[in-house]
Amino acid sequence: MAKGLDVGTMNILSARQDGSETVFVQQRNSFVEIEYSDMAEQMLSRSDVLHIRKDEKVYVVGDDALNFANIFNKETRRPMQHGILSSDEQSAIPMMKLILEQVVGEPDYPGERLYFSSPADPIDSDLSTLYHQKTLESFIDDIGYDAEPINEGMSVIYSELADNSFTGLGISFGAGMTNVCLSYYAVPVMKFSVARGGDWVDEQAAQATGTPVDKVTSIKEEDFELDFQTDVGGVEGALSIYYENLLDYVVERIVQEVDEEDIEEGLDVPVVVTGGTASPDGFQDLFRDHIEDAEIPFSISDVTHASEPLYSVARGALVAARSDEEEPEQDAAGATEEAGGRTADKPTQEAAEAAEES
Repeated sequence: MAKGLDVGTMNILSARQDGSETVFVQQRNSFVEIEYSDMAEQMLSRSDVLHIRKDEKVYVVGDDALNFANIFNKETRRPMQHGILSSDEQSAIPMMKLILEQVVGEPDYPGERLYFSSPADPIDSDLSTLYHQKTLESFIDDIGYDAEPINEGMSVIYSELADNSFTGLGISFGAGMTNVCLSYYAVPVMKFSVARGGDWVDEQAAQATGTPVDKVTSIKEEDFELDFQTDVGGVEGALSIYYENLLDYVVERIVQEVDEEDIEEGLDVPVVVTGGTASPDGFQDLFRDHIEDAEIPFSISDVTHASEPLYSVARGALVAARSDEEEPEQDAAGATEEAGGRTADKPTQEAAEAAEES
C-alpha cells in the first residue's frame, strides 16, 4: 500500500486506497490554548478531544480547536502560515507532529511510501519552502514512512486530469498559498505559487468589517456562495469582494509567468481548480470569467471544478505514491519523460492506472 498527504495551512488530509474506495482522514491544522485544570483535562480525554498539556496550559488541537475558539472568544493559532511552517509560532513543531501522527497513523509496514504535498516557492514573496519541506519529510520519516515531496499543483494534475493524459493547468487554492502547475503529458512545464489564498481573503474581510477572523472563516465554510447578490457591508459581501480580488491577482500572475516561461502557442488545455478556498458555490463560474478574459497565448478548452476540492491534493499525492511504489525498480529512463529539457515527475502509464482505481 501507499499513502498521499495534503499538508495545508488550514487542513491536513491523508488518503489511502481500501479496495475500490479512497479513504480520507482529516484534521484542521490549528490549535487553541486554554487554562489547565484536572477537571478540564479529564473532560477533554473522556470526550476524545485531541489535546496536549504543556506546563499549566492545555492545547486543543485539530477540528475541535475552532469550536473552542468560538466558545471562549479566542483566536486559533496555526502551526503553518502562508503555506509553510510558521517561524512566529513557538509551538508549531510539537503541534504539527501531533496532527501528522493523527492523520497518517502508523505505516502498514516499515518504509511504506508516502507522498506529501509541498508548495512551490512563491513568486511574489521572499519566502523559501525548503525548510518547510525538509522538516515535514523528517517528521514523516520518523513515523516510519518513506516520505517524498510532490509539488502541490502537480498533485492536482494527477488527481483530476488522468483522462487528459495529465495535460492541463491545475490550480490549488489553499488557505496560505495558491499553487499553479501547467503540465504536458505529466511533464511540469510551469509551476509556481503566490502568497495569497483563503487566509488572505478572511483577513481582509475581517479587517474591513471589524469581525474576528475565526468568525469570518466559519461564515465562509458554512453556506457562503459567490452569487454577488449579498448586500455590501456585511461579512459575506466583503468575502465576495476579496474573492474577486484574489482571482484577479492569481490570473495576472499566471499571465506573467506564461510570458516569462515563453510557453509555446497552439496548446489547447483544460483548467481544473480545486482546494478548500475554491469550495464556495459560484467559484468555478467566477474563475472561468477571469481566465477567459486573460491574454494567454494558448487556448483553454474547458474550466472545471474538482468534484471534491478539499480532497483533490491528497488524492493526487496518493496516485503518485502508488505509481512509485508499484514500479520501485524501474529504470530512470523508463520512469521519466523529457520535454523541452524538463522531466516528468512520475511514470505516466502507472499514474493513469492508479488514478483510475482511485
